[in-house]
Amino acid sequence: MAEVVRFAVPTENDKTLLVWELSWGLTAEDLHRSLFAAFSQFGLLYSVRVFPNAAVAGPGFYAIVKFYSSRDARRAQAACDQKQLFQDAPVKVRLGTRHKAVPHQMLALNSSRCQELANYYFGFNGWSKRIIKLQELSDLEERENEDTAGQHAKQSLKFFCALEVVLPAYECRSLGAGVAEEALDTLQEEGSLLVLMKRKTAQNLAIQKALLDAFQKLSIVVLESGKIAVEYRPSEELIDTGSEEELQNLIQVCEDESSRVT
Repeated sequence: MAEVVRFAVPTENDKTLLVWELSWGLTAEDLHRSLFAAFSQFGLLYSVRVFPNAAVAGPGFYAIVKFYSSRDARRAQAACDQKQLFQDAPVKVRLGTRHKAVPHQMLALNSSRCQELANYYFGFNGWSKRIIKLQELSDLEERENEDTAGQHAKQSLKFFCALEVVLPAYECRSLGAGVAEEALDTLQEEGSLLVLMKRKTAQNLAIQKALLDAFQKLSIVVLESGKIAVEYRPSEELIDTGSEEELQNLIQVCEDESSRVT
């Protein structure tokens, strides 16, 4: 069966592993590094969290390991359960048993996590982003408010960004938009170093939000064979462009064996 990997925080039980009977002779930091090295061999990890045992359980630690893929989590559980891994005593590994997440409460990844996920499945050279428009809205809003508010000084720096994520191997593009705002003291002079830094910060935030918006419209479909497909589902907030209809419900399967996920 195909598995859909979304650009969202993994909360499903079958993507979460509980690892316990970890050695008390190691620090939490050492355990974190060792667990990450051991489980990342099976797939991309979202997080590894290490906790001390409750007092009634005796000395030691347990950990919660989250994968983006349920298939990777199951392979890791089967391969690592009752194995010594990085310590003398074997560890126990089980799939998570917490209550199921509400389907409509998916949490979006931040832009850096989205890029990490894209790099893993598509490759560093398998995708790119192209900024379509980066516009400052501060001047426009200032001119609109001058007559009514009587204020000539900017209260904030606001930028709008529109960009597209391009996946050449799948002939797919995803459009995204973002707006970011940085508060500005009315006493700060235009062209000062602080204003320039805040302008750069607002620009970068707008780009990150647009990139996140573009990734949210994409889903990675991992086929049983290991090949990758891409599903594109535009939202209502998507920028209105002439090419939008061509991209709706686009799904392409890459036949290149180099794209196989192992």
